[in-house]
Amino acid sequence: MTNERKQRRAGAFFGRRKAKSLKPSQIVLFEQLLPKLKLGLSEPAPEDLNQLFECDADKIILEIGFGGGEHLLQRCIEQSGTGFIGCEPFINGMGTALSEVAKNQISNLRLFDEDATWLLNWLPPNSVNIIYLLYPDPWPKKRHWKRRFVNEENIRRFARVLKSGGEFRFASDIAHYGDWTLNHFDNNSDFHRSAETRNDGSQPWHGWKSTRYEKKAIREGRNSAYLTFERL
Repeated sequence: MTNERKQRRAGAFFGRRKAKSLKPSQIVLFEQLLPKLKLGLSEPAPEDLNQLFECDADKIILEIGFGGGEHLLQRCIEQSGTGFIGCEPFINGMGTALSEVAKNQISNLRLFDEDATWLLNWLPPNSVNIIYLLYPDPWPKKRHWKRRFVNEENIRRFARVLKSGGEFRFASDIAHYGDWTLNHFDNNSDFHRSAETRNDGSQPWHGWKSTRYEKKAIREGRNSAYLTFERL
């Protein structure tokens, strides 16, 4: 591991990498399927991300921190002509997603299982149509706020890779993180709020597939905010 990666891991935006042991079938998928889908960052990214996919992708969608992949994989199935990139460093989440990819024979998806900032730095400019960041770790303690994925540096990364008119879509059930995100984007001249976000942002996007985190929030009586910021 390079010094840069050691430094990033020490202050990573994600927490633990693994919880319970993987199932034997998931271990096989990590050995056989993930290498076929994983983006290798050792070589420069193609200028046209369409080259990463078997389909003739009409657009490119990135989801950062997809958890078990409920939303991401549903979108892949429904939009077979779209190229999807999913990033998730949590090993158990990736294992769950790989099982569903194999079960549904999903072919319009590429994966990355490390730090999303490395992926964002690798992607070419003006190459992505939509970025999703759904229910990210809110790092509720003030001393940990620097580890929140929404920050000035990452917003600059979003602005670089998104096409003009592209969207950054954020969901959270933590009110403080929603306000934090609004404030950070309001202070960035590369984005403006969508009409829905300017109202109350209480409704999810068309075709929304609920995630396990959203379902937990509903069970515990918390409301979610669904915020959209358009790249100018």
